Amino acid sequence: MKPRRKRFHQSLTLLLLLSSLTLGLGSCQPGTFITPPTLELGSALNSRSAEEFPRFSYDGRYLVFASDRQGQRGIWLYDRLNNRLLPLPGINQPGTRQDQPDISSDGRYIVYVSEQEGKPDIFLYDRFTFQREQITKNWLGEVRHPTISGNGRLIAFEANRQGQWDLVIYDRGLNTPLSVPNPQQKETGINTNPKNQ
Repeated sequence: MKPRRKRFHQSLTLLLLLSSLTLGLGSCQPGTFITPPTLELGSALNSRSAEEFPRFSYDGRYLVFASDRQGQRGIWLYDRLNNRLLPLPGINQPGTRQDQPDISSDGRYIVYVSEQEGKPDIFLYDRFTFQREQITKNWLGEVRHPTISGNGRLIAFEANRQGQWDLVIYDRGLNTPLSVPNPQQKETGINTNPKNQ
């Protein structure tokens, strides 16, 4: 290749590289804070109480968290699409502490720590059936920080059974109704008819 043609190709390559780099940097948009303001009424994401352990569903619509609002530690679910708290009937037991939640992909299952049996235990809450399941009923030792797989089948948590913190994985089984995001649910929310899963 002639030196003049070689320099031309090198210059063209460099120009294309710089152009793509400039375009790439120019198309990067900075992040934006979209947190709604704190409200006195208690129906908003933030209140005058401590809010902790936020966890999003797969598409970011649902945000589960722990809060000290209403005088006791409890689990709350915020629907970011409609900017409101959603009811969780039966999850927050009077006189007990519920904490450290996590949520499955489509928001169907919530796993959390509760002391309703006199010691911290891992519980699973199903938003379709409003039922709670105690995962660590006969577990000896402390448990904390549960997490649930996106499809809702596997639950992992930390356990101190033999003097050190270890990880434990619980498999809910092959017959577990799975929590899988449905494209049609994106705008309408969780499907409350189990027959349509």
